[in-house]
Amino acid sequence: MLLLNLQLLELSTEKPVFVEVGSSIGKGDVLCVIEAMKLFNEIESEISGKIVKILVDDMSPVEFDQPLFLVDPS
Repeated sequence: MLLLNLQLLELSTEKPVFVEVGSSIGKGDVLCVIEAMKLFNEIESEISGKIVKILVDDMSPVEFDQPLFLVDPS
């Protein structure tokens, strides 16, 4: 099992967060940025819908394939 040291980040404390609970999102929208080994990767939505829950805290470590958001596709 490969464990990666990743962190969920905002680009800047001066900019608003990408999404919040209740945000409407479209397929391909950027939901967050993850830093891995000094590379910043934009995480895009695979579906359209509404953010129901954010499953990780900002700056908390995450693993490969770990769910980050719950999305209601209706």
